[in-house]
Amino acid sequence: MKRSLRAAGAAVVLAASALFAFTAQTMTASAAVTLNNSDVTANLWEWNWNSVATACATQLGPAGYGAVQVAPPAESVSLATSDSGAHPWWEVYQPVSYNLTSRFGTRAQFSAMVTACHNAGVRVYVDAVVNHTAGSNNTLTTTYGGSTFNPTGYTYPAVPYTYDDFHHPGDGYCNDSDGVIDDYNDVSEVQNCMLLSLSDLKTQSTTVRAKIAAYLNDLIGLGVDGFRVDAAKHIAQADFAAIKALLNTTTAEGRTPYIAQEIFTGSTNSQLQPAAFTANGDVLGFSYAYGLKTQFANGTLNNLSGIPSWSLDATSAQTAAMVTNHDLERDGTTLRYQDGTKYTLANYFLLAYPYGKPFIYDGFTFSTSSTGQSPPADSNGFVTDTSCTSGAWQCQTQSTGIKGMVAWHNATQSVTTVADFTATAANIIGFHRGSLGWIGINASGSASTATYTTGLANGTYCDVITGGATSTGCAGTAVTVSGGTASVTIPANSAVGLDVNAISGGGSTTTAPTTTPTTAPTTTPATVAATFNEYATTTSGTNVYVVGNVSALGSWDTGNAVALSSAGYPIWSGSVNLPANTAIEYKYIKKDSSGNVTWESNANRTTTTGTAAVTCNNSWNVANASATSVTFDETATTTTGTNVYVVGSIAALGSWDTSAAIPLSSAAYPTWSRLVIVPQSTSFEYKYIKKDASGNVTWESGSNRTYSTGTSSAYSTSDTWK
Repeated sequence: MKRSLRAAGAAVVLAASALFAFTAQTMTASAAVTLNNSDVTANLWEWNWNSVATACATQLGPAGYGAVQVAPPAESVSLATSDSGAHPWWEVYQPVSYNLTSRFGTRAQFSAMVTACHNAGVRVYVDAVVNHTAGSNNTLTTTYGGSTFNPTGYTYPAVPYTYDDFHHPGDGYCNDSDGVIDDYNDVSEVQNCMLLSLSDLKTQSTTVRAKIAAYLNDLIGLGVDGFRVDAAKHIAQADFAAIKALLNTTTAEGRTPYIAQEIFTGSTNSQLQPAAFTANGDVLGFSYAYGLKTQFANGTLNNLSGIPSWSLDATSAQTAAMVTNHDLERDGTTLRYQDGTKYTLANYFLLAYPYGKPFIYDGFTFSTSSTGQSPPADSNGFVTDTSCTSGAWQCQTQSTGIKGMVAWHNATQSVTTVADFTATAANIIGFHRGSLGWIGINASGSASTATYTTGLANGTYCDVITGGATSTGCAGTAVTVSGGTASVTIPANSAVGLDVNAISGGGSTTTAPTTTPTTAPTTTPATVAATFNEYATTTSGTNVYVVGNVSALGSWDTGNAVALSSAGYPIWSGSVNLPANTAIEYKYIKKDSSGNVTWESNANRTTTTGTAAVTCNNSWNVANASATSVTFDETATTTTGTNVYVVGSIAALGSWDTSAAIPLSSAAYPTWSRLVIVPQSTSFEYKYIKKDASGNVTWESGSNRTYSTGTSSAYSTSDTWK
C-alpha cells in the first residue's frame, strides 16, 4: 500500500463539522474560443487557486499545455495537530462535504481560476475524492468551511450522508471483521471495505451515486473538464460506470469529461489490475514510472528502446503517463525532484517518447524524514501563494527546458512511433518522431558529440531545451541538419531537442538543395541562452538578482532585474536569453523585503555572447578580473537524503559557516562535484561535510585541507572523504 501517510491521518485526528446540505449551484465559467491542442497536463499539486490561475495565464497557456490538474477542492478536515505536524497534506483527501471551501481557496476563487485557465487555453482537471469521506476514527473535527460531521456515527449533514450510505462489516458487501481492507487481492474487500479507516461510501446505492454525480456536475458547471479519480481501485467498476453515466458534458467543449483513474499496481488478482478499469477511462501509469526510475537511476537509457515490450498497466491511449506524483515521490519508488538531473531528464523523455498522455508534476519541497508535512501555509492551514523563487515549491513545469519539450511534444504528437533509436553509450541516446522532431539525452557527466539521423529536413534548428518554445528567432543553441543528419553536442546531464516549429528565423525548414553545398548552411541565432550562477549568502527575505546593460537584463533598471532562484542556495541561479554576438555588462544585486537594493562592490562584470549558450559563474564581490575557478571533486558515499558540501576559510566558501556551504552535485556519484569561483593568488583551507534531510552536519575527519590558487583560469581538486 502506498497510503501510509493517509493511514496515519485517518488513524489520528480528523474532522468533525455539521455539513450544510449540498446543493449543486449553477455558475458556469467562460472559456477560450479554442483550448490548446495538447494532451500534456501540468499537475500543480496543492497549489492554491490564485496561484494556479496565475500559472495558467503566464506560463502554461503560452507554453501550450493542454490541461492543469488541481488538488481536491472539496471541504476537508483541518488538523492543527497530527503525527505529521500541523495541517498535513493528506487533510484534503478526507472530505467532509462537497462545498468548495478548502485550504486552497473559496468557491469564487476556484471558479475564477477555471475561467483564467480556459481563457489561457488550458483545461482544468480536478482530483476527485469520491470513494470515501473522512476517517471513521477521527478525534479532531475541525473543518475548513465550518461544516460538522460525526466520524463514528458516519453522518455528514452538509451532503447529506448518513450511516446507511456507507459500507460496514456484515452489511452484505464488506465481510471483513473490522471493516478495514486487509487482503488487497480480495475484490469484495478492496471495493467494499474501508481503505485505511476512511469511511467507505456505498457506491452501490443510487442515492450515493446521485450525490457523487451532483458534486462532479457542480464542478463541470464551473467549467471543469475532467477528473483524476482518487482511490478508483476501491470503487467497483460497475458503480463508477453508473456514476459516470450521470455526468454532464463539459461547458467549454461539450465533451464527456476526461477521466484518469488511480489504480495502484501490486494486486495479483486480474480484476484489481489497472487494465480491468480502462472501460471507465484512462489509468495512471504506475508501472511506466517505476520503469523510468530503473533505467535513469541505473544509467541504462539504452534499455528504453525496449519500451514496446515492457509490461505496462494499459495501452498508450489509455494511460496518464508520469515520472512521479505526490504519493510516489514520498515513498521513493519513482524518481523525484531530489534526484536532480536524472529527474529532469526523465521528464524530457516522458514528453518525447510516444507513450501515454504526459502529466508533469509540480508539488512542494519536503523533507524525506517528514513526508507528511504541510505545503507552505498560514497558521490556519490555508495554503499561501506559490513562489517559484523561494525554494519551497517545485516549478519544473515553468522551466525553459520543460516548456520547450511541451512544444516539442505538441509538434510531434501526430507521429506515434520512434525511429533511429541510437545509443552512443548506455546513458546517451537519441531518436526521432518521423520528420517532426529529434531528441538526444545525455545522462553522463561529460558532454557528448556524435552524428545522429534526425529525420528532419535540411535547415538550422533551435534547441528547445536551452531556448524553450519559440517559432521566431532562435533562442536556443543552433543545430544544422544536412542530408537528414546532424553533428550534435549534448551537454553533460542535459538534452537537445529539435522540432519543425523551432527553426532559426522562423518559417518552415528548407528542402534539400539540388546540389551539395561545400559547407553546411548556417544561420546566426538572434539570441542565446545565458545561465547565471552567483554565490551569495543572504538573510531571510533578501533575494539575489542580475541586472545589466541590455533590455533582457533590465537595462540597469533594478526594478526590471532578473530574479535568480535560491533552489541551490547559497548558489543563486537563473537563465535568460541574451542577444547573440554581443558584449554584455552585468552585475548582481540583493533586494530585501522592503525593496532596498544592495549592489556588489566590484566593477561591472563582462561577458561576450557568441552563437552558443553561455554560463556565467560568479561569487559576490569577487570581480571577474581577480577571479578563478576551482572544481571540487570529492568521492563520498551517502545514504538516501544525505548530500555533500564544501566549506572553507574564505568568504567564497562560506567562511566556515555550514549553512553557507556550497552543495556539490551527485550527477557522477560517488563523485560529488561543483565549480566554485574564488579569488586568484589566494591560499585557503577547506573541508567537506555531509548534511542529512534534517540538516544534521557530519564533518570529515582529520585536519583541514589546504589549497592555493594562482593566476590561471581554472583549477581542480581530487579528494576522497576521510
